Amino acid sequence: MKDFKIILSEFNKVDPDKHKAAVATVVRVRGSSYRSPGARMLITDDGRWVGSISGGCLEGDALRKARQVMIDNKPITVTYDTNEDSNQDLGIGLGCNGIIDVLIEPAANAIGLYTEIVSVEEPVALATTFDGEKYLVNFSTIPKNSIEEKLLSLFETKQSHTETIDGVEVFLELIQPGFKLIIFGGGFDARPVSQLAKSLGWEVEVTDECVAHIAPVFFPTADRLSLCQRQFIDRDFNITPYTACVLMSHNYEYDRDVLKKLVNTRAPYIGIMGPRKRFDKMIKDGLQLSDHQLEKIHSPIGLDIGAEAPDEIAVAIISEIQARFSNREGGFLRSRSGAIHKRDSETDQVFKQIYFE
Repeated sequence: MKDFKIILSEFNKVDPDKHKAAVATVVRVRGSSYRSPGARMLITDDGRWVGSISGGCLEGDALRKARQVMIDNKPITVTYDTNEDSNQDLGIGLGCNGIIDVLIEPAANAIGLYTEIVSVEEPVALATTFDGEKYLVNFSTIPKNSIEEKLLSLFETKQSHTETIDGVEVFLELIQPGFKLIIFGGGFDARPVSQLAKSLGWEVEVTDECVAHIAPVFFPTADRLSLCQRQFIDRDFNITPYTACVLMSHNYEYDRDVLKKLVNTRAPYIGIMGPRKRFDKMIKDGLQLSDHQLEKIHSPIGLDIGAEAPDEIAVAIISEIQARFSNREGGFLRSRSGAIHKRDSETDQVFKQIYFE
C-alpha cells in the first residue's frame, strides 16, 4: 500500500502539460530477487523516479525503457535474467539468481485505479495483464469473466501470483489496506514509535487524556492527534482488522480501562508497555478475557532485541507489529528454512527446471 501512496503523491505533483510519466511494476519473479511481485515505481520524462523495483540495479534500465513507453504511449513487459552474464552490461549485477518480468506502462493506465485502491478500507484484488489491462474487484464483486473469477479466489487463498488465463499472462494481486497504528498515551517514548510507523507509510493516530501530551510539536508526522476520555474510545476511533493499538501511557488505571474497550474491537494486535506483572495485575483485578482476546494482547510489548533506549524500544514495537500482520515469528532469517519471500510455486518450479535440473 505504501508504494501506491508514494506514487499517487508524486504523480499529483507532475504538470501534465510539461511532463509525461510511466509506472513500472514487477509482475513475475522466477527464482530470487530483491523485490517481490507488486513492487512499483513512478518514472517521469525528466529522469526522476520514486519507489523501486529492485535494490537499485534495475531502475536505470527501466528509466531508459520508460522513455520509449512515454513516447509511444504503449505498455511493454521487460524480462531481466540476472543469471545471464550479458546483463552486467546493463549495470544490473543483482547477485540474485532470478528472472524478473517488469511491466512498464503509461501512468494514465494505472493512476485512476491506484486512487480507488488507497481510498478503501477493505482488501481488494487487482489483475494486471502483461499488456497493461487491469481488473479490480472486492469481496462482493459479481465476476464478469474468468480473470475476475480468479481474482475472487485470492480472498480465500491470500496468495498473489502470476498465471496464464485464456492464453493471457496475468499478475493476480491481493492488496491489503494500509496499516493503522493508534497510540494511547503521548509520553516521550511514544514519539519515536509514531515517527517510525509513519516512515513505513502507516496511518498514525495519537490520543491522550492530557492535552499537554499531544501537542503537534511532539508528533509532527502523526495523521491525527486527539484528546479523548477513556470511556469514549470505542465511539471516537475506527478500529479495523488492520489496526494495531499500543498502550503507552504508563498510567495503570488508564491502560486497564482502555484495554477493556479494545479487546472487544476488531484490532488483531494490542500491545501494552511495561513489565509482565503489570498485565498480570489487571487480570487479578478482575479483567476477564477469552482465549481469542488473550491472543491479541502482547505484554510485554515488542520483540526481544535487547532494546533499552526509546528509539530502540520503538524498533522492537514496530517490528513486532509488522511480524504480527505478516504472520511471521520475528526470528533470525538465517534460522528460516526456504525462501524469505513468498514465491509463485508454478513459475519457481519452471525456474528450477531451467537452471538446476
